[in-house]
Amino acid sequence: MEYALIAFSSLIASFLTFFSGFGLGTILLPVFALYYPLPIAVALTACVHLLNNLFKLILVFRNINWKIVVRFGVPSMIAAFVGALLLEKISETNVILTSYTISGHTFHITWPGLVIGLLIVLFAIVELSKKLSEMTFSEKWLIPGGFISGFFGGFSGHQGALRSAFLLRTNIVKSVFIATGVMIACLVDVVRISWYTKFDALKEGEANYYLLAVAVLSAWIGAFAGNKLFKKTSISFFKWFVGVFMLVMGLMIGIGIIN
Repeated sequence: MEYALIAFSSLIASFLTFFSGFGLGTILLPVFALYYPLPIAVALTACVHLLNNLFKLILVFRNINWKIVVRFGVPSMIAAFVGALLLEKISETNVILTSYTISGHTFHITWPGLVIGLLIVLFAIVELSKKLSEMTFSEKWLIPGGFISGFFGGFSGHQGALRSAFLLRTNIVKSVFIATGVMIACLVDVVRISWYTKFDALKEGEANYYLLAVAVLSAWIGAFAGNKLFKKTSISFFKWFVGVFMLVMGLMIGIGIIN
């Protein structure tokens, strides 16, 4: 069941990224969190995210806008390091804030779970709100936007929605928007994964790398399908599904049901 759920989630999430510029980490992080501690779930999601984006890069490389990559991507890389460092510090202080029992099962609310759960809920609200999900920023905000997007990318993996909000304002065509976003995401992923490898749980072999391979392969299939269909399909059909899923999973992580 574990392999099937993560494979399905990876395929669907990767498919959606071709329409919105984000989705893989958003959907896959809560699924990984069902089976692993949150910092490890973030790290494993980042690995799938990077390998999937490298595959997508092969498909869309010729459409990259390098000027935007420099202005937005370099600040994103710097901030991703800060976000990953903060995640490590919080995970090291995995203090139980409070505990409660339901039907004989005890659940613990911890700092990592509370902070990341609240972030997922926040991004879910943005996704479900038409006004918030369509917000854009002027081009002068590209550099600050890179810092903001990169920080959340390093801390929780939620870089895509913010990146899309800033890049959409540049009025680039859809194919360039996708390719440029993929390139920036790769840069952020390389930085944050280089820091995630310092996590003790990964050093101790807690991650299941066979499961990771299944997730990557499924994401590649989703990316290939998305590249074929993105010119013909609208993202609006999927927005509520993604938003509600994030809201439910974020609340469950925040209150300790998923940890």
